Amino acid sequence: MTTPLPPIAPDALSWRFTRAGGPGGQHVNTSSTRVELECDLSLAGFSGTLTERLVNKLGPVVRVVVADTRSQRRNREIAEERLREMLSAASVVPRKRRPTKPGKAAVERRLDDKRRRSDRKAGRTWKPDD
Repeated sequence: MTTPLPPIAPDALSWRFTRAGGPGGQHVNTSSTRVELECDLSLAGFSGTLTERLVNKLGPVVRVVVADTRSQRRNREIAEERLREMLSAASVVPRKRRPTKPGKAAVERRLDDKRRRSDRKAGRTWKPDD
């Protein structure tokens, strides 16, 4: 079960808008619809342990670039969603692995199979008659 991320402080976000490439005609050539969103994790206002975990996985600054639509407003929304998804995915604490060992019956089956395979292979060698 994951806990939702706290809100990101607006001071941690830096926006940049540039002209998007690709098809779109005159609209793309004249409007800055491509969105670059950078989030400085040290200013995001998260707890120390969460910030440390995010910095270890993503680095000190997370950058998202979106040029999916012809609307700057929609690209801004998509960039915020992607940033939240990245931070949520990186904030998950992996479960600790509990080492296990095979049961006695499994060990015996493996050794029995090994013995049979060894006997089968030993029977393949040619031995001269005495």
